[in-house]
Amino acid sequence: MSKATAAGPSPDEITLRRAALKVAVRISAVSAVLVLALLAVATAYLVHKLSQPTQLPATGAGTTYAYVDSRDILEAMIIAGVAGIALAGLAGWLSARSAIRPLGEALALQRRFVQDASHELRTPLAILDTRVQLAQRDAEGDPTALRNLARIRADTATLTGIVNELLLAATAAAPDPGAPPVELAGVAESVAESLRQVADGKGIMLGFEANGRPRARIEANALRRAVLALADNALAHTPSGGRVLIRTAEEDGSAVITVSDTGPGITGVDQDRIFDRFVHAARPAGSDGGRGFGIGLSLVREIAMAAGGTVSVAGTGPEGTMLRIELPAATD
Repeated sequence: MSKATAAGPSPDEITLRRAALKVAVRISAVSAVLVLALLAVATAYLVHKLSQPTQLPATGAGTTYAYVDSRDILEAMIIAGVAGIALAGLAGWLSARSAIRPLGEALALQRRFVQDASHELRTPLAILDTRVQLAQRDAEGDPTALRNLARIRADTATLTGIVNELLLAATAAAPDPGAPPVELAGVAESVAESLRQVADGKGIMLGFEANGRPRARIEANALRRAVLALADNALAHTPSGGRVLIRTAEEDGSAVITVSDTGPGITGVDQDRIFDRFVHAARPAGSDGGRGFGIGLSLVREIAMAAGGTVSVAGTGPEGTMLRIELPAATD
């Protein structure tokens, strides 16, 4: 299990301690029920015997009988029961701690791997960004090359942001609650621009519409990842000749992003489970046929919930599907 830092126990340790406490409580509860059942049976037997006193036989001189009051017996049984429950709880807690220790080691190993991988990726990405800047200088006077290089640099910045988020998640750093508001239209439009060539290659028309300029308190790169995942999912489930539309709007005090497509709709899976991890719908004929792992939409839900919002299926059917992200609108 990972060691506690100077600032206190790590999130993994806190999670494991809570898990151990839950297991211990359950073991203690079961043990308590068993002890109380035994006490109830013993008490009922004792009461039954006391209600039918037995006549003592005549004895000779020198024979001594000891009498024990029923109240003393009941008190002794209660004390024994309480002690049994306490010992059962202690045994359950120790057993739970021992049982989850391998899980703690696995979590620590996983967190170290994410930390190391994220840290090592930052340097190559920084080098790539520098090379793109040098290429931009060499391409002065060529608008097409400059435009393409600018897109590559924007994508590199997005990837760098994802790596930084992974590193922050691995170090269990809390998100900044005072993050400045982000304009949804700008992020959604940049996603549409990044995927336009991909959509053109599949024969799909990718559009963007902005109704107002809604803002929400969410990390810009996280929002971009969420919109990118929804748009990529829509492109994957839309056959050639179809259309995908990304739209932003402000509705009833909420900042809303919708991604709609003209695919065959969600089939083969319950709509309520579409955002569960590793759950994915079958892809239609005419799509790219790539394999889906059912992770993208679950990440969208995690991002939306972390910002206090929701993601849902706004509608689906043979004529297409619309997915909707709704976030609390920022007013300042």
